[in-house]
Amino acid sequence: MAFPERFSNLPEYAFPRLRTLLDSHAPGGEPIAMTIGEPRHAMPDFVGPILAQNLAEFGKYPANDGTPELLSTISAWLKNRYRADVAPERIMALNGTREGLFNAAVALCPETKNGAKPIVLIPNPFYQVYAVAAATVGAEAVFVPATEATGFLPDYAGLPAEVLDRTAIAYLCSPANPQGAVASRDYLKTLLALAEKHDFRIFADECYSELWRTEPPPGALEVANDEGSDPERVVVFHSLSKRSNLPGLRSGFCAGGVECIRRIRQLRAYAGAPLPLPIQRVSEAAWADEAHVIENRALYAEKYALAEEIFQGVNSFRLPDGGFFLWLPVEDGEEAALKLWRETGVRVLPGAYLSREVEGFNPGKGYIRVALVAPKEETRRGLIKLRDCLYA
Repeated sequence: MAFPERFSNLPEYAFPRLRTLLDSHAPGGEPIAMTIGEPRHAMPDFVGPILAQNLAEFGKYPANDGTPELLSTISAWLKNRYRADVAPERIMALNGTREGLFNAAVALCPETKNGAKPIVLIPNPFYQVYAVAAATVGAEAVFVPATEATGFLPDYAGLPAEVLDRTAIAYLCSPANPQGAVASRDYLKTLLALAEKHDFRIFADECYSELWRTEPPPGALEVANDEGSDPERVVVFHSLSKRSNLPGLRSGFCAGGVECIRRIRQLRAYAGAPLPLPIQRVSEAAWADEAHVIENRALYAEKYALAEEIFQGVNSFRLPDGGFFLWLPVEDGEEAALKLWRETGVRVLPGAYLSREVEGFNPGKGYIRVALVAPKEETRRGLIKLRDCLYA
């Protein structure tokens, strides 16, 4: 029986690959997991009561695009956070933002661009759903290095015109996963101008937007609105997973132009899974409340300060501008992760597992990603062990 070839070059996913690397070796101490970006701070107090109050709604089919109340609340949040007027018809609730980052490509990527196979631009390293979305729509994925030399953001403006003219979609993550770099207003203005000139869409993954160190990151919709850009030029993606410590809720949203969202909604109607109504009620409350977000950000600020203190004197160390990952340089990420596990029990992710090798160069190979999601004291123990093992 035949199988499709479109996914034949996908590497093993990062976490099964990590288990293959580490699990045949005994840990060198009490295991401390610093691999997956799963928030472990407390969820908001209102989650349980709201679910309980709306349990009966599990017996109803949910609104496909999001309830009017949820969409209106998200619209108000976008206005408050980004000064962007985004009507509810330009928003769709997502069953996990990964769904949206994938399905938006299926709904919006054309079959050809300027008479040729379309290109999807992907920062390298990257959140892995971008690549499988490109493969699904039959586009050519072009992996653009996001290294220290480019401020850990992809230099899309430096690409040849023939590549940009075939580009249909450019993914951007800000704050970036894994490097924590934030796209400035000027960066976003340049990218918008590039998209206008070469007629492509920007998919702005802003799932870490509320976890920042010094100032709120600008948003793609915000800058597009200020620049008077075509609303169809940008689709943004947000999540409650990081902002509200609710990764298991699987709740987020996408927002963009009326036509873009209409097409994404149409695909959802045929092949997607809307959020159950009780989940939408909790989501509405979460987007309406900023107090728990401020508390959450303060907890990460404590861990940023902790990391800065522990790695003082390590010349290669840098704090992220946003998110909750440290992107630490090492000679070889796999060797460092294995050494750390075998000697200390600390578990981290090799950077190469989040990036692709292009022309013999993998921009993640000389890094490890360290998640600052555990409680403060556990994080302290893990970071001290890591420093003493790899940087002494």
